[in-house]
Amino acid sequence: MRAWVVYSLLRVLAFVVPLVVLSLLLPGYWWVALIGAALIGFCVSYIFLAPQRDRVARQLAAARARDARSADEAAEDVD
Repeated sequence: MRAWVVYSLLRVLAFVVPLVVLSLLLPGYWWVALIGAALIGFCVSYIFLAPQRDRVARQLAAARARDARSADEAAEDVD
């Protein structure tokens, strides 16, 4: 499975799980649950998902390097 899919799913779970828990604890204050879940999700992903984030960054850099062309190749393609 691609690293960005795993990272994205973990990020979504880091937001949805606190949102459900906070929504159950604060039934009339959905906006507080939403803000709290966003803050919790950010903190969890920043602290615990660093290895996955680095893996995604490496894959993106490798894909960009594969697609990069030299200046000569780019000049030859000009119409």
